[in-house]
Amino acid sequence: MQLGLAAWHRYMVGNDPALLDELIADDAVFHSPVVHTPQVGKAKVLLYLHAAGKVLGNDAFHYVRELVDGPEALLEFETAIDGIMINGIDLIRFDLEGRIIDFKVMVRPLKAINKLWSMMAAQLERS
Repeated sequence: MQLGLAAWHRYMVGNDPALLDELIADDAVFHSPVVHTPQVGKAKVLLYLHAAGKVLGNDAFHYVRELVDGPEALLEFETAIDGIMINGIDLIRFDLEGRIIDFKVMVRPLKAINKLWSMMAAQLERS
């Protein structure tokens, strides 16, 4: 798990698509804060994580807290988009090889969720 978490942090610094591709398990699941159904499979998880990286990946994004318990990590983040402060968590579960098998994002406040929903929809349409 520690290797997987370290790889995730490297990805967040460099946004290297090849690194993310190696990090996601084939049967991974992504839980979006704005889509009610889980997105299943590596291709869908990559699609959502790449889109989120483009939407949230600005100079203001940073992790403020990290909690690790066995194969799971909770990473609290903060950022701002168009003057809207966003606070959220990435809840990540890793397999024994350090690959991501489950990724859940939660965001607050409601104004931030609404902003992310519109921006993610636009980004996913372009993908």
